[in-house]
Amino acid sequence: MEYSPKFFFAFLLLLIPSFASSLQQNQVYIVYFGEHSGEKTAQEIEEHHHSYLYSVKDTEEDARSSLIYSYKHSINGFAAKLSPEEAQKLSENDEVVSVLPSKQYSVHTTRSWEFVGIERSPGLEGKVDKDELIVKARYGKDVIAGVLDSGVWPESESFSDEGMGPIPKRWKGACATGDNFKCNKKIIGARFYIKGYESYYGPLNRTLDSYSPRDVDGHGSHTASTVAGRRVPNVASAGGFARGTASGGAPHARLAIYKVCWAIPGQEKSDGNTCFAEDMLAGIDDAINDGIDVLSASIGAHEPYEYYYDFIAIGALHAIKKNIVVSCSAGNDGPKASTLSNPAPWILTVGASSMDRTFVADIHLGNGKKVKGQTITAYKLENKMYPLVRAAQVAHSNVAKNMTDQCLPGSLDPKKARGKIVMCLRGAGLRVGKGQEAKRAGAVGFILGNSKANGEELSVDAHVLPANAVGYKNAMRILKYIDSTKNPKAYIGLAKTVYKDVTAPFMAAFSSRGPSVISPDILKPDITAPGLNVLAAWSGGASPTKLSTDHRRVKYNVLSGTSMSCPHVSGAAVLLKAIHPDWSSAAIRSAIMTTAALTNNKGHPITDASGNEADPFQFGAGHFRPTKAADPGLIYDASYEDYALYVCNFNNSKKVVPHFHCPKKPPSPGNLNYPSVAVPKLKGTVVIKRTVTNVGSSTSNSIYFATAKPPVGISVKISPPILIFKHLGEKKSFTITFRAEPELEVGKIPKGEYLFGHYSWNDANNVYDVRSPIAVALA
Repeated sequence: MEYSPKFFFAFLLLLIPSFASSLQQNQVYIVYFGEHSGEKTAQEIEEHHHSYLYSVKDTEEDARSSLIYSYKHSINGFAAKLSPEEAQKLSENDEVVSVLPSKQYSVHTTRSWEFVGIERSPGLEGKVDKDELIVKARYGKDVIAGVLDSGVWPESESFSDEGMGPIPKRWKGACATGDNFKCNKKIIGARFYIKGYESYYGPLNRTLDSYSPRDVDGHGSHTASTVAGRRVPNVASAGGFARGTASGGAPHARLAIYKVCWAIPGQEKSDGNTCFAEDMLAGIDDAINDGIDVLSASIGAHEPYEYYYDFIAIGALHAIKKNIVVSCSAGNDGPKASTLSNPAPWILTVGASSMDRTFVADIHLGNGKKVKGQTITAYKLENKMYPLVRAAQVAHSNVAKNMTDQCLPGSLDPKKARGKIVMCLRGAGLRVGKGQEAKRAGAVGFILGNSKANGEELSVDAHVLPANAVGYKNAMRILKYIDSTKNPKAYIGLAKTVYKDVTAPFMAAFSSRGPSVISPDILKPDITAPGLNVLAAWSGGASPTKLSTDHRRVKYNVLSGTSMSCPHVSGAAVLLKAIHPDWSSAAIRSAIMTTAALTNNKGHPITDASGNEADPFQFGAGHFRPTKAADPGLIYDASYEDYALYVCNFNNSKKVVPHFHCPKKPPSPGNLNYPSVAVPKLKGTVVIKRTVTNVGSSTSNSIYFATAKPPVGISVKISPPILIFKHLGEKKSFTITFRAEPELEVGKIPKGEYLFGHYSWNDANNVYDVRSPIAVALA
C-alpha cells in the first residue's frame, strides 16, 4: 500500500503531542510538605508520597517508577519525574507546600591551620593550664563532621583510622560499599546520591566517576581532609612544593561522607562537577538522621534564589532545628558586588583569603629585568632565553579580537607558537586549560597574567608545561616589554616556597561579595578563612589539573576557592563543638565572628587583591581565629523560632516554614539576633535590638562597656552603654540607634552606597573584645 506525503505529515502531527509529553516527563520536580511529625514509619511515609503521585499518574506503576527520592527523616517531601501539568495539579493540593523544578548547583593544608594559630593553641590541643581557660577539644575527638561534596578517596593517609577508638554509639549512619569502597573508624559513614543526576544525564559513565562514595574528582577529598584530615608528615604538592605536615582542623573528628556531586558528561573534569538539588536534599535528610554535628558544603548557585527556591537553605534550616552547624562557601564570582551564594542567616557563609605562604619564581626578561611570579609547576626549562610572545601574536586569525590573549582551546597557531614562551591573560576559560592550549600549540613555556579584576591574587596550578603566574602590575610590565622590543625573550626560573615574610591575609579577588540581594538586612559573608592555594588530600583517580591529557597522580594538591575556605571554618566549628557541646549552632557562629581579626600579620588592615582596604562585604566580621573563638566572652544566640520569625517577613514564608505560625506583624528582619548589623535603607533614625549571653570564663561577674567605630557620617548610639552580668548564662539586651549626620542627608553620599564600621563590647578586665561589623546605606 502506498501513502501520500500528506498522510505522513498528518501522522507526524499526531505523534508530536505524544513526543512532547514524553520529553516533559523527564523534568524532575521537588514536592515539599515541610517536616515530618514523627508519627509515621519510613514505609508509611513513602506510601503516602506514592499516593500523591498516583493521584496525577495514569497507573500505579507509572507513579512508582516516577519517584526518585522519598525524603523520610526530617525533610518531608519527594522528588519525582512530572510533566508541568502534573506538577501544577499537585501544587493545588492543600497539604503541598511547593512544587518546584529541580536545578543544578556546582562545587565552589600544611600551612593554613598554623597560619590561623591552631597548632599553637594550648586549649585546642587539649593541654590544660590550670591558671587559664580549661578546654579540652582533644582535636575534635568523636565529633562527627558531615561533608556534602564529590565523595572521598578512602585510601589517602589523611583518612587513616590508626589509633582511633570505637565509633560513637550515637552514630546511626551507613556505609555504601560499592566499587570497592570501604569505611573505617575515621570515615564512619559514606553514602552516594545519583538518581537526580541519572534522571538528567542517563546512566553514569563509570569511566568518568565511581558508582560509590569514592571521589574520582578530588574536590571532596580536599574539603574533607581540610575539615578533619589526620596529621600526615612530609607531604607536598604535585611539584614538590609546600612540603610539611598536612592536617585538618579537627584531626581526631569522625567523617561522614555524602557524595552528591558528579562529573559532567562530555566535559573535562577540570570544568567541575554538578550537584542536583534532589540529590543534595536526600543527602542532607540522611545526614540529619545519621547524627552529624557539623555539615560542611562547599556548594552553591551562581545566582541568588529566594529562600523557598534555595534547596541548600531549606535543607540547612532542617539541620539547624537539630542544632547542626551548617557551613557553606560564599561562592567564586567576585570581585563583583552582590554575587554572594548561600545568604541564609542560619548558614555560616565563608569568604576566601590568603595565607602567609607563596611559591616564588622569577621571570628573567631579555632586557635584564626580573619579574616575580608564583608557580608550583615541576617542569623545568633549559637555562637559556626563549622567544617571548603574547597570545594575540600567535593566535589564529579567526579568533575574536577580544579573545586573542585568552588562550582558549584551539585558539593558538602551532606554526607561530612553537618553541616560544606564550603569555596568556586571565579572563575567559580555565587557568590550567590555558596552559594546556599553550602546550598543544608547541610552546615551551607559558606565563599567565592577571587581569585588573584579579589584581595581585595568584592562584597557582600544577601546569602541564613550565609555567609562571604574575599579578596584574607585573603582567602589564611584561606586555609593555613585549610591545616595545623587536625580539623579546624570557626565561622562567625555578620556584621556592616562602613562608612568613608574606603579608597576609588579603581577600581573594574571586571570593563572592555582599550585599545580599535576598537578605540585605543580614551582613554577609559572615567570615573569611584561607582559600587561596590550600594544600590538602587528593583523589587517586584524578591528575592535579584534572585535564584528560594529564596522566600524573598525586596524593596532595593545591586548590583555590571558597570551597577551600569553607572547610576551614567547618573544622573550627567541630573544635568548638568538642569544647562546648551544649552551644547552639548560632552560638558557635557568633563566637567565630565576634573574635575575628581585622588586621593582617603586619598589623595593617586587611586589603583586597589590589591592595585597597577591604570591607565587611568581602570578609564579613574578619579573618577567623579559632583559638579566640573558644572563649568569646559574649555570644549572640538564636533559635529555629527566631529564624522562622525572620522568614515571616518574606512573601513566600509559608513555603519555607509551612507549619510555623507567623504573627500578623513579625519582628523587623533587622532585629534578628545576629553578630553583625546591616541597615540597607537608613532614613531618619533606625533602631535595632540585640541580646548577648554571658559565656566568659574569666569570671562569672562581668562588666562590659560599649564602644563603636561608626561609619563615616553616621551616628551610632548604644543603650545601655554598660552591661553588668552576675552569672554565666545571663542574657542582656541593648539597642543600637543609627542616624545620618546632617551633612550626609543633603546628598554628599549617594543613596545605596554602603558605609562601614563596627561596634564592640569590652569587659572591664580587658580580656574580651566582642566585635560586630556594621554596614549602612542611605535610603
